[in-house]
Amino acid sequence: MGIGDNVRMLLERPDGLYTFRLHRERVYYCSEAIIKYASNFPRKELLSFGTCFGRFTKTRKFRLHITALDFIAPYAKFKVWLKPNAEQQFLYGHNVVKSGLGRITENTPKYHGVIVYTMNDVPLGFGVAAKSTIECRATDPMALVVFHQADVGEFLRNEDALT
Repeated sequence: MGIGDNVRMLLERPDGLYTFRLHRERVYYCSEAIIKYASNFPRKELLSFGTCFGRFTKTRKFRLHITALDFIAPYAKFKVWLKPNAEQQFLYGHNVVKSGLGRITENTPKYHGVIVYTMNDVPLGFGVAAKSTIECRATDPMALVVFHQADVGEFLRNEDALT
């Protein structure tokens, strides 16, 4: 997910300093005050603190969690807006075809992370652009334009298995 230099806005907020911390292969985003409280507990007994942004897989790749969506969405460089008829399909875990695409940020590169929004600017989830902005204009209406990665519907679909 590309937020680029906007990561500074996540860390230096008007309501205080925030930071990222690695704990048990998970990356947490929290205020310095929460870190001070968490330091009173032994690391082995601490389950979590702050908001989980993602985790590292066994192959050492970082996977964003949907819990990071509300924090990352305002600062994303590349965004995709879905037509109302495509929103439900995306929330069920399906990829986005061109006929469901409402808008796409200019100069979105192919295979780059994007934030998926409704036409009313409500963030729905994460995806990867299957085609660049230029390719999207000339492609078939049934061609894939965004690969699904995560969405807010995951909380309901995987309620028992979420970690």
